[in-house]
Amino acid sequence: MQASTREPLVLLVAVLALLVLSGVEPRTDRLTWLMETAPVMIVVAILVPAWRRFPLTPLTSRLIAVHAVILIVGGYYSYAEVPIGNWLRDSLDWSRNHYDRLGHLAQGFVPAMIAREILIRRSPLRPGRWLFFLVTCVCLAISAFYELVEWWSALAFGDGATAFLGTQGDPWDSQWDMWLALIGAVSAQVLLAGLQDRQLSAMGVMPHRRDGRP
Repeated sequence: MQASTREPLVLLVAVLALLVLSGVEPRTDRLTWLMETAPVMIVVAILVPAWRRFPLTPLTSRLIAVHAVILIVGGYYSYAEVPIGNWLRDSLDWSRNHYDRLGHLAQGFVPAMIAREILIRRSPLRPGRWLFFLVTCVCLAISAFYELVEWWSALAFGDGATAFLGTQGDPWDSQWDMWLALIGAVSAQVLLAGLQDRQLSAMGVMPHRRDGRP
């Protein structure tokens, strides 16, 4: 097995192993664990059968794995109780555990690279301002939808969804979450678009412009 095909398998096994371990005896309740880690399960269920027809670049694969780890850790402890967040809160005299802010930053950062790769490979869009704008819109839509999911969870489960919501008493939590997703989406494209384009070209799937340039 070549290294290029072995790495995604290694990442998948590592993520699944961590997911299973986190579900054995989570520090939070089982419902919170399930809701927080459900995105990981959904993405794995989509990626595994689609991989042969649509393998992703190493950059995107690694980012998905990192995001999965962030979600799994948040599901294991609940976002408001992740130890490193508590340590930073106490050390820096913050008013709350900010681990969930990292999660929502990643919620823009990682989907931006996924959406960008899919749009480049499956639509007429090419790297440029329109692609940048539409990828950002996709990430904001995902973030807004997640806030709706949190709202629906609160309506469905009441106090049982408190740990999942993770507002920690902040009335502007939803706005912060979407703002951080926006920052993540913009930052990812500014920092990583060139690397992603090079990896797409190396895979032979980077569409060409009409003038023949990539």
